[in-house]
Amino acid sequence: MAELFRLTIDEARAALARRELSSVDLTRAVLARIEATEPRVQSFITISADHALAQAHIADERLARGDAPALCGIPLAIKDIILTQGIRSTAGSKILDNFVPPYNATVTQKLLDAGAVCVGKANCDEFAMGSSTENSAHAVTRNPWNLQRVPGGSSGGSASAVAAGQCLGALGTDTGGSIRQPAACCGVVGIKPTYGRVSRYGVVAYASSLDQVGPLGKTVADCAHILNAIAGHDSRDSTSVNRPVPDFHAALTGNLKGLRLGLPKEYFVEGMQPEVGEAVRRAVRHLESLGATVDQISLPHTEYAIPAYYLIATAEASSNLSRYDGIKYGFRGKGDALLDMYRRTRAEGFGAEVKRRIMLGTYALSTGYYDAYYLKAQKVRTLIRNDFLKVFEHCHAIVSPTAPTTAFPIGAKTSDPLQMYLEDIFTVSLNLAGLPGLSLPCGFDHSGMPIGLQIVGRPFDEETILNLACAYEQSTEWHTREPQLS
Repeated sequence: MAELFRLTIDEARAALARRELSSVDLTRAVLARIEATEPRVQSFITISADHALAQAHIADERLARGDAPALCGIPLAIKDIILTQGIRSTAGSKILDNFVPPYNATVTQKLLDAGAVCVGKANCDEFAMGSSTENSAHAVTRNPWNLQRVPGGSSGGSASAVAAGQCLGALGTDTGGSIRQPAACCGVVGIKPTYGRVSRYGVVAYASSLDQVGPLGKTVADCAHILNAIAGHDSRDSTSVNRPVPDFHAALTGNLKGLRLGLPKEYFVEGMQPEVGEAVRRAVRHLESLGATVDQISLPHTEYAIPAYYLIATAEASSNLSRYDGIKYGFRGKGDALLDMYRRTRAEGFGAEVKRRIMLGTYALSTGYYDAYYLKAQKVRTLIRNDFLKVFEHCHAIVSPTAPTTAFPIGAKTSDPLQMYLEDIFTVSLNLAGLPGLSLPCGFDHSGMPIGLQIVGRPFDEETILNLACAYEQSTEWHTREPQLS
């Protein structure tokens, strides 16, 4: 058997079921991998080795009894913006540095109910604000394919942990592409489900109308297993949608006959890295060879997605982050008077990017500017969603690049926030429209960095994009390559 940390979830499930290995053995192998690689990659804020081994022992007992749910004994990582009872959850921020939640997020509890083992909390941009994981208050995570490059963001810790073999799968959150863009940068698979498909209860809020939890994994099938575990209605989340949840893994038939795909002309923009465009066009031709038909389509309001997104997201962030005042929980700055304490708490607790977005959002919501900025952005959001719905009248899915470039060098864009924001140019539209999207590897550039293919689906049609991605994955070899971390 291969080194245990190299197993996919499917392979580990089969080996555990056959009793060829135990969850304790598998978890120890993953923890040893973390110990060997973490000083260079820095995927984690907190490593929960004791919790993980205790959960692995319980998993082995369930396996011995024949009472093994879907993810029983599988070591996973959870993004630090998702609450985990008894394990520090900082959202990548100094202001929550000492926060140990007294309860689990719904997605955490569902993973535990499915028998998963949590090996640690993955690093992320502070409050999920960033595209490179350079905005974390704790560390800069590095891309396992090239330690001088970023892993993408804000779920960069989750993506790098999967790529480096530090876990078999992970949870991330996606507000403007924060699962798909790091998945593309790190050469793994990541899915943003339809808004409302997965509960946000217990997830630290950045922009409530955009945030969504989703899985990252080595393969499409692994992501389907995790999505099966976390999807479903939650009465504690008013935005959770009460509709049946299909078996996403059973949907992976590989049959693409009759599928009509759209290729948006607006997603091949000037300035995009040529190798990215070439790899995506090659992937499209491959999908045609598998039985799909592809038409060029237009999403005419695409150019307005980035400004609309950053107005809506920052406005919601300015509201959500007003709760961090040093009184209720988290870091407290020193001050002689109450107002002085508030000021010092927020000045010392928040990082530069969070302050920038709070100020942008507060300005957009202020008297005299609400109609000109926030309200207009919401109207643009409707136009963008209508663009997609019109295309989906005759297409089953849309294919595009996930990001305009491969992973860039650490520090290359930190002094230019607008350039950083453009990394999400192909992903933010889906969040504005509430649609499901997936990224999977479709090639490498000349320096050996992964390229991502994005597949966009109709609302609540995750089965189609998963099946499409699985058919492509299983007939290519990109997903079999691994970064060279000794």
